[in-house]
Amino acid sequence: MRIGILGAGNLAEALGGCWVRAGHRVTVAGRSAERAATLAGRLGGTARAAAPVEAVRDADAVLLAVPWGAVDAVLREAGAAQGSLAGVTIIDPINAVEHGVGVLLTEPGASTAGRIADLAPGSRVVKGFHMVPSTQWGAASITVPLCGDDPAALAVAETLVRDTGAVPAVVGGLSRARQLDEAAGLFISLAFAGVDPRTVLPAVPPVGP
Repeated sequence: MRIGILGAGNLAEALGGCWVRAGHRVTVAGRSAERAATLAGRLGGTARAAAPVEAVRDADAVLLAVPWGAVDAVLREAGAAQGSLAGVTIIDPINAVEHGVGVLLTEPGASTAGRIADLAPGSRVVKGFHMVPSTQWGAASITVPLCGDDPAALAVAETLVRDTGAVPAVVGGLSRARQLDEAAGLFISLAFAGVDPRTVLPAVPPVGP
């Protein structure tokens, strides 16, 4: 699979590393061309660096791994308004929250995924990969909740989840993206309050069909 990663931070490196090892072709683009080139070098394999508009060209999936405040600018550089991401699966792992507090920075009722969909007309947005610290990808037993409206895009995201060693769990359409944003915000606020978020739902058994 051809994967464009917009961003060159910790999450980009963690997921990019998993995907390179799984045999995918990864192209990294960052707000700093130098940082993108450095990350591509660390990822190794077929990973390379490019400008944002090139990184998304012919991509099967794009990971938008940038801070919330940079989303508009990065998508503009990638040519999203001109349709460069039409038909492309965009994975939204962004937590738009106040640092250390967990309160959402999006407008009431809005979601990060919804905003991304508005900025990238014709794209197929999937929310996910946002509830796991970058240090834990590929190293722990993880279930990754996903939501999106396009079945083919969800299938792409599920494959990429499995290629990190995790298990995907589709919870519904993109209308549930706000709920996933809130869940991450709650867990972040608990963590910064010194509470282990895992103790909030201790060993809740799954309910079969």
